[in-house]
Amino acid sequence: MAVTADTILHKVREVAEGFAAERKERQQRRSLAAADFARLADAGYLLTAVPVDQGGVWEDVQRSTRPICNILRTLAHGDPSVALVSAMHPAVLSYWLGTPSVPSAFQKTWDTQIRDLCETAREGAWWGTITSEPGSGGDVAKTTAVARATGSAGRYLITGQKQFGSGSGITSYMVTSAMPAGEDAAGLFFMDMRGVPWDGSAGVKLTTPWDGHGMAATQSHAMAFTDFPATRTAWPTGITTFMEPAGGLIAACFTAVVVGIVEMAVETARREVTRRRDTLRSYERVEWTRAEMEGWLIQQAFEGMLRAIEDGKEGRRRATQGKMAIAELAESITSRICRFVGGGTFSRSSPFGYWHEDVRALGFLRPPWGLAFDALFDASCASEPLVMERADG
Repeated sequence: MAVTADTILHKVREVAEGFAAERKERQQRRSLAAADFARLADAGYLLTAVPVDQGGVWEDVQRSTRPICNILRTLAHGDPSVALVSAMHPAVLSYWLGTPSVPSAFQKTWDTQIRDLCETAREGAWWGTITSEPGSGGDVAKTTAVARATGSAGRYLITGQKQFGSGSGITSYMVTSAMPAGEDAAGLFFMDMRGVPWDGSAGVKLTTPWDGHGMAATQSHAMAFTDFPATRTAWPTGITTFMEPAGGLIAACFTAVVVGIVEMAVETARREVTRRRDTLRSYERVEWTRAEMEGWLIQQAFEGMLRAIEDGKEGRRRATQGKMAIAELAESITSRICRFVGGGTFSRSSPFGYWHEDVRALGFLRPPWGLAFDALFDASCASEPLVMERADG
């Protein structure tokens, strides 16, 4: 029987429910458990980045974004850190999957590379990213890492500092950017991280273990690479070339995780409101009502993102707008919830404080605040105004 996105969603929902039953313990974790990702692989999650003709469920960006996001928001109900690391898998492979056609001189090798990369996922490999660098402002095109050609086609050695390697120790392969010697645009590369020690002996050294306030168990470590082997995209163009077709899906994947967290926070808070209805002060009632209103706005913004991607019209721009709007709303909602629930949210036995810190991650995910608003401003000045249809025609 062929696997479908719906069957994966059903199985992931069961996994997420199991995670949710362990929420108190999970929210205090500072590391990932390989067993969690084995369960997700068994549920078929890795097939979200495998094309249908290879036994997966991927079709294209327009048709695959919504089902992938539905899976991720469901997973976030159980464990946000696991969900965020999982989001990286289809997000980074979309650099290839979102660009099915390339110049004819590279099409054959490009097709082969896509098939080979997706085959690794079908066989159980997790994909992640470690592209950000200190001082880059989140702009992967401004990398100072250097990629030195080895003489073998597509094979390079990378040297440079990298940070936010989400899923380090879990991911089999990591995508990164680097400047090929003699070129003027950063390229896209992937590295085989399986079994690589982090003591520098193999060209990878752990420089800063992840200790984030939010998404605390993502193992988003910083690493230093020294002449570490990497493979370049079979179409050796700049990394920004792949960002436009894949950008909408990437932003939507990250946003789906935070939407899932907010849904769980609101659902849990509603039970608290119902229990205390007759004793809530006016301020607490107003804060809850505002939180519900903003929760509704999040749902509308997220639906708008998905529809823009499905329509194929300014998908990346609208997805970025939605992502940043939801980032602000999610912080506001969880802050309001913490205020009316009370000082108990400072307790490590309460989930609300953890959720508030987790949702703060969205604004810093690709593209981060400054880079996102620069791009949105430039796009606004260069495009036609968004005209709303009048109800009276």
